[in-house]
Amino acid sequence: MAKIEIYTTRICPYCVRAKKLLTELGQEFIEIDASDPDVRAAMIDRAEGRTTVPEIFIDDKLIGGCDDLYALHNRGGLEPLLGNETSG
Repeated sequence: MAKIEIYTTRICPYCVRAKKLLTELGQEFIEIDASDPDVRAAMIDRAEGRTTVPEIFIDDKLIGGCDDLYALHNRGGLEPLLGNETSG
C-alpha cells in the first residue's frame, strides 16, 4: 500500500475534496496540519515552493494539490501509484 501524506488546514474545501477522493478509493493517509507556521514552512520547502493546501505526496513524490490529484485520477495515473492497478 502506498504511503500518502496530505498537508491540510481545517477550513479548506479543496482539502476536504482531496481526502474524499482518497477515502472513496479505500486509501489511508497521514493528514498533516499545515496551520502551524513551522509545519507550513516545512511543507513549502518540501512542495518545491508551493504555498497552498492541500499538498499531497504519494511515496514521497509530490502530486500537488486537489486539482492535480483529480487530474491524475481522471487520466488513469493515480491507481498505479496507489498500487491499485488493474489488468485488462
